[in-house]
Amino acid sequence: MQKVTQEVGAVDTPVAESFESSLRMLLVEVRAVAGAWNGKNGGSVWLHRVAVPVPAVDPIALLAGCTLSDKVYWSGREDGEVVAAVGSAHDCTDHTASCLRMLRHQLERQTSTSAPGIRYFGGVRFDTKAETAPEWRSFGAFRFILPRFELAVRGGEATLACNLVLPADAARVDQICEDALKLSGSYNGADRTLPVPVSRIDLPSRERWDANVEWALRRFDSSELEKIVLARRVSFDLERRPDPFLLLDQLRQVTPGCFHFCFQPDDTVAFLGASPERLYRREGRAIWSEAVAGTRPRGRSETDDRRLRDELLLSEKDQREHRYVRLSIMDSLRPFCEALQIDDTASEMMLTRGRHLYSAVNGTLREDATDYDVLTSLSPTPAVGGYPTEDALKELRTLEAFDRGWYAGSVGWIGTERAEFAVAIRSGLVRDRNLMLYSGAGIVAGSKPADEWVETEQKIADFAGILHLDQDPS
Repeated sequence: MQKVTQEVGAVDTPVAESFESSLRMLLVEVRAVAGAWNGKNGGSVWLHRVAVPVPAVDPIALLAGCTLSDKVYWSGREDGEVVAAVGSAHDCTDHTASCLRMLRHQLERQTSTSAPGIRYFGGVRFDTKAETAPEWRSFGAFRFILPRFELAVRGGEATLACNLVLPADAARVDQICEDALKLSGSYNGADRTLPVPVSRIDLPSRERWDANVEWALRRFDSSELEKIVLARRVSFDLERRPDPFLLLDQLRQVTPGCFHFCFQPDDTVAFLGASPERLYRREGRAIWSEAVAGTRPRGRSETDDRRLRDELLLSEKDQREHRYVRLSIMDSLRPFCEALQIDDTASEMMLTRGRHLYSAVNGTLREDATDYDVLTSLSPTPAVGGYPTEDALKELRTLEAFDRGWYAGSVGWIGTERAEFAVAIRSGLVRDRNLMLYSGAGIVAGSKPADEWVETEQKIADFAGILHLDQDPS
């Protein structure tokens, strides 16, 4: 198989010198803030953000070259902002939702003057009650970090920020500045090759998949279950460990119009993906969500493409699958909203390699509603779990032979005035020399095992294409 080579983020000397100058300015301000807090040890904990403009260096290159641990990449679907974050100023990790309450309490104590732009990046497992497999232990059931350093790029402008937790960070300012210097030159590009896959393992096997779908179809007749989303894990052993940020860089080039993310809690593991689906976005008390369910591929010609579009829009089976997601999202958000509405009919969400049924949701949150309420109520949606959700999760705990971890969970960020989360689909886990790709298909009455298998293969096609991976011939 052919190796993929790409030049990532090489910058010229004037840009490098300008970045170094801005970095030194940042450290001067960090020391000034720390000096003002030195010796204060009261009971209050404050977050402080120091930021300076910098040249728009490549965020992917900075993450790939930096030796600090705990790295995050995030880019939204529409707003054009790209964030590369390294290090951790504050870590909220737990196996219960208590960490979200702690995060909420931490943010509520801040003021716009002390920490404008402060936000925590992280995610939530698909099933927080399921047992955690070894490959997912670094992530926790809930994990959100306040990055130590953030490079945010929008258009041709960029900002480098340092987040401080005071007064504790006042005593370790020398270490913080030493870590900041590790960003110096980390954005310089170099040839990096993606490794060649040497083996593939499908879990479940094709035979087991067919049996699981047939089981689900029988279950619909004998229980309250109306939909269940079955998932697959395709594991590739590679000739060497891939650079997850180079992998993401290749992935984002073939998946426009998606949320792109990578969370690397340590040097051995990283979770990355290109999700087309928003869980929710909040601006003040305004909230947006969406129902996305029902799938078809893109056509090989304009005529074929129109046929597949019409087939999806007119499919009773797909419209029924979509309706379960619509109902669940509305039921989940209604207790926290004083106003809420959804599109009357499903339209088409068209992607580079596929299409989905789509309905937009928008509303106004009650004054006492929080991101904790919204996040724990919405996730997981029937688009990735099933309907009714709790019934589907109970069945999946015994039916699926692997831990989904953060796959099909939620990833994103929370700030005081804003928050945004994507559903963590179209994703994979890099662990040492192994790449595990995840995909799922919604099973409802009328589903056919062979069709659903093909759908899940199509959903890993973007990863498979950039690594020249062999896809299942069926």
